[in-house]
Amino acid sequence: MIDLKKLVKGKHLTELDLTILTYVIDNMDTVLQMGVREIAKANFTSPASVIRLSKKLGYTGFVDMYYHLSPKVKQTENRQAEDPEDFFKFELGDVFQYNSQQDIEQFVQQALNLKQKYIFIYATGFSAIAGEYLYKKLLVLGKKTIFASGSDSIGVFENNLEDIGAFIAISKSGETQQVIDKLLSAEGQHIYRVSFTKSDTNRVAELSDVNFKVHDKNELDDRNMLPNSFYPSLLMLFEYLFKVYLDQENKVKE
Repeated sequence: MIDLKKLVKGKHLTELDLTILTYVIDNMDTVLQMGVREIAKANFTSPASVIRLSKKLGYTGFVDMYYHLSPKVKQTENRQAEDPEDFFKFELGDVFQYNSQQDIEQFVQQALNLKQKYIFIYATGFSAIAGEYLYKKLLVLGKKTIFASGSDSIGVFENNLEDIGAFIAISKSGETQQVIDKLLSAEGQHIYRVSFTKSDTNRVAELSDVNFKVHDKNELDDRNMLPNSFYPSLLMLFEYLFKVYLDQENKVKE
């Protein structure tokens, strides 16, 4: 199931652009051989329209767009045939494939070791479920924490800016505008910013002091309809971060 919402987020595409993009995705096995002229002909438009679409999406041209989109489309189509044992497997190596020990140490020092100020967690949609888990976990560890989601008033964040020492954003796509807006506000107040997103380049990651990446097995499944280990892996990453923190705390006590 291919969902274009986050793929085209912030790209300002026209109806014709969306029609061409849908055609390309639906015919991924043949469009490279067809070429720009044949794709344009099939959509009753000009080759220039196909090239413009490629550039609007951030690619240098049609071929560049094809080679970036093709693996994602094939990955989504093949995911349902995945071996159940592989699907549920989580290894520590998955964490360090995308994240460094330096980032983990910095997060522990700058966020988990805050003494006076609050940790503010913000997430929407399915990510809010993970955000609430992180919030409760921090509370039981004795951390001053505030959690807000898309349904909460913006005042929850703005009225506490002076008391926030670390801002944590959770966004699977890394392109949720509400999350981006909060990160920009936090940046303006020089608040330490941490995000948890998919592993691909995204705007939320770019606005963060530290970005933790989790592999999204179905990047084009915007509505989270297909089986995906993204959120289970995210929770396991939380637990590993807490383990590092508690190990350091125990060493200090010894």
